[in-house]
Amino acid sequence: MKKVLVALSGGVDSSTTAYLLKQQGFDIAAVTLKLYDSHSKASVSSQAIDDAKKVCDFLNIKHYVLDLQKEFQDSIINNFISSYLNATTPNPCIICNKTIKFGLLLDYARNLGFDYLATGHYAKIESNNNEYKLKIGKDKSKDQTYFLYRLTQKELAYLLFPLANYTKEEIRDIASSANLPVANKPDSQEICFIEKTYHDFLKQNIKDFNKQVLPGLIVDTSGKKLGKHKGLIFYTIGQRSGLGITTPEPVYVLKIDKATNTLIVGTKKEIFSRVAKIKDITFISNKNYDNNFKADVKIRRMHKAASAIISKNIILFDEEQASITPGQSAVFYKDNYVIGGGFII
Repeated sequence: MKKVLVALSGGVDSSTTAYLLKQQGFDIAAVTLKLYDSHSKASVSSQAIDDAKKVCDFLNIKHYVLDLQKEFQDSIINNFISSYLNATTPNPCIICNKTIKFGLLLDYARNLGFDYLATGHYAKIESNNNEYKLKIGKDKSKDQTYFLYRLTQKELAYLLFPLANYTKEEIRDIASSANLPVANKPDSQEICFIEKTYHDFLKQNIKDFNKQVLPGLIVDTSGKKLGKHKGLIFYTIGQRSGLGITTPEPVYVLKIDKATNTLIVGTKKEIFSRVAKIKDITFISNKNYDNNFKADVKIRRMHKAASAIISKNIILFDEEQASITPGQSAVFYKDNYVIGGGFII
C-alpha cells in the first residue's frame, strides 16, 4: 500500500483531497505548514492548524505540523517586500510552490518514508514512458497550473493532485456529503500572509518605511509633469485608478522607474506591447526546445493564453498584450499542457 502525505491547510480543497485518497485505499497522513505567526495573522495561522487537526481526527489519520516560519520569511516574504521596493510586482505563490511546498515539504515527506506528497491543487499530472506532464484539469476556472510551472520531472514523480478531475462545486458537494468539519469553510484569499491589502502589509513590514518609500513625480511619455505619486510600491503596470491626477483622457501606469523614483503614465493604447523579456526560464520536460518555438503564453493567472514565439529570453506575441508586468511570470502552454515559463523583466 502506497503511503501518501497530504499537505492539509485546513481548507475544503486539501481536506477533501485527504478524504478522497483515504477512500481510494492509500495509507495517508497529513501535514500542516506553520508559515507565519505574527501580527494580526497569528489567529489565522493557528485557526488553520486547528481546522486541519479536526479533519485528521475525523478521518482518523496522523497529523504533523511542520514549522517553516524562518524559511518562509527568508524566501517568500522578504522576496515579496524587496520586489516591490525594486519596482516589480511579485507572485509569491509561484516561488512558494517551488521552494516551500514542493521543495522543503516534499523533502520532509520523502525523509519520513512517504511515497507521495498530495495537495489540493486544481491541476493534472500525467505520466507517459516515465515522463511526467502537467496539464490543466477539469475545472478551468480554478486552474492552478500557472502557479506550478516551475516544477520539473524531479518533483512531479512524487506528487499527486487528486482534484484534477473535479470542479470546485463537485469538491464542495463531496465535502458536504462526507460531513467533513470544514465543508462550509469559505475559500482563502490567494496570498496567504496578507490579511487586508498588500499596501497595509508593506507599510507594516518595510523597515524605515518613510525613508525607503518616498513620493515622486508622475510624468507622461514626453516627460511632462502631471502630479505626484505617494511611493512607487503603491502602483503596478496597467493601473488606472488611484493615481490622483486629472487628465483630458484616462491614463494608465506604463513604467515604474526606480532609478528616478518616477511613475510614467500614458494612454490605454500605450499599455499594449507584443514583446516581453524574461529570465530564469524552466521547463517541465527534460526535452531541449529550439531557440524559436511556438506556444500559448499567459502573463497573469487570469490572462487568456495568447499565441507567441519564444526565442531564448524574448517572447514575441502574435498580437499586442496589455500590461506586461515585470515580476510576474510568463507561462508557456501547448494543448492545455504546461511547457514551462520564466519571470518577466
